[in-house]
Amino acid sequence: MSDGSFEHVWIAPLTPVSFLTRSARVFPERTAVIYGDERRSYGELVERVYRLASALRDAGVGAGDRVAFLCPNTPPLLEAHFAVPLLGAVLVAVNTRLNGDEIRYILDHSGAKLLFVDSELAALARGTQDLPTLERTIMILDAQAGAPGERLSEREYEAFLASGSPEPIVAEVAETDTITINYTSGTTGRPKGVMYSHRGAYMNALGEALEVGLDSSSVYLWVLPMFHCNGWCFPWAVTAMGGTHLCLRKFEPATVVRLIGTQGVSHFCAAPTVLIMLVNNPAIADLELKRPLRIVTAAAPPSPTILQAVEALGARIDHVYGLTETYGPHSICEWHPEWNAHDPEERARLKARQGVPYIQAADMRVVDEQMQDVPADGETMGEVVMRGNNVMKGYYRQPEATAEAFRGGWFHSGDIGVVHPDGYIELRDRKKDIIISGGENISTIEVEKAVYAHPAVLECAVIAVPDPFWGEVPKAFVTLKEGQSLTQDELIAFLRERLAHYKCPRAVEFGELPKTSTGKVQKYVLREREWQAYEKRVH
Repeated sequence: MSDGSFEHVWIAPLTPVSFLTRSARVFPERTAVIYGDERRSYGELVERVYRLASALRDAGVGAGDRVAFLCPNTPPLLEAHFAVPLLGAVLVAVNTRLNGDEIRYILDHSGAKLLFVDSELAALARGTQDLPTLERTIMILDAQAGAPGERLSEREYEAFLASGSPEPIVAEVAETDTITINYTSGTTGRPKGVMYSHRGAYMNALGEALEVGLDSSSVYLWVLPMFHCNGWCFPWAVTAMGGTHLCLRKFEPATVVRLIGTQGVSHFCAAPTVLIMLVNNPAIADLELKRPLRIVTAAAPPSPTILQAVEALGARIDHVYGLTETYGPHSICEWHPEWNAHDPEERARLKARQGVPYIQAADMRVVDEQMQDVPADGETMGEVVMRGNNVMKGYYRQPEATAEAFRGGWFHSGDIGVVHPDGYIELRDRKKDIIISGGENISTIEVEKAVYAHPAVLECAVIAVPDPFWGEVPKAFVTLKEGQSLTQDELIAFLRERLAHYKCPRAVEFGELPKTSTGKVQKYVLREREWQAYEKRVH
């Protein structure tokens, strides 16, 4: 029964669109966006967003309609993160690394009404013109594009904006409305459309700002793709604090090093794979930090080796963990100042853990098959499950998959982890990646960390391969650093000094690793190849 306390109180729905309105009012002259020679203030950014929203409305876009963008980390995609939800419509930021068939599937499955496509990527959208829901394609012409591409539409982005009005538009949304649909990168089968809400995006953006220390002086470099979990909600987080978005069309280590120095970059996010490329590129020798730099990393668990290498540059690294289904990061290895007294190897070991939930994220547990918490002993493994403010609404048009993912009232990550005595969670593997050799469970992540400790190793992946006696045993796939040499016997001998013998790979294969479009190693490709070859031998 209500006591009447809130009967006359208006409570605003939580939407990240409000962040831009506030920053444009508080910091109208402050630089909001830098892209090459272009600089736009918050006053200019909000005007462009209103124009885009107005033009979309005139084109027939309304609440619930899906609007797709296929472009790199350029200003139009940043503007779309505010203009599309301002109308109550749903943004579908499409992975630019997919092929034409995959893009067609996403546009068709989402029922996109309009498609905005960067001219350099136009060929990828060529086969989408006959989709039943797609009414129009608008080209984004970019002077920084490597090629003019092909024209799919008579209308171009800047002309489209010019047709709109700069007059303010007030968002009329419910905070539980869908704000975006993000399609999983998917290692097998078709990707699933993960629905985010206005409330979830708002809460996660504030969590990012709090956890990594964003403020109005921050300069955020767009290394992480905006199409990936909406850039972990950083389009909204940076804007909320009145910081500067430094847009980057393409990741190139030398360009990143130059921009850090010349533009005073304070933050960027990147997968461990990107950090490996960065620290091993000759350009890193020219890195000059003119202000503190914080790097946020996630995707695959980073090895202590790469964590040490990044911190040796003078940067602070924040290790976070999450999935597309959790708006990107759900947990962070929250740092304790007293840990700074440890030696570099111990600090890196502590930081390699996935940690505790974000300040706004609510809950994360490690459970057994009966949904009971595993002991906090750092050894007993279980599945990581989550619930809270930044867990998805569900999979778009896939109720059965949604129900399966939320069985027992918690989102099931499919990741296997342990809980340490201090309550920090550490991943040990994906469910499907655990190696069971002679009845013993072997964590591929543990083996990979040991492989990364060898100075000649650039990247590695460890999988289970069949064995007639043990059932399955570990095998390592290794990419060496340029100019380095290493044999199988040398690496196995190195690992035997660091691991129990049964955990050591029985074989090592050198070469490039297959990866998804977002840089994750495709272990299933390696696994299928090895098991199919074994089946042919035994039959």
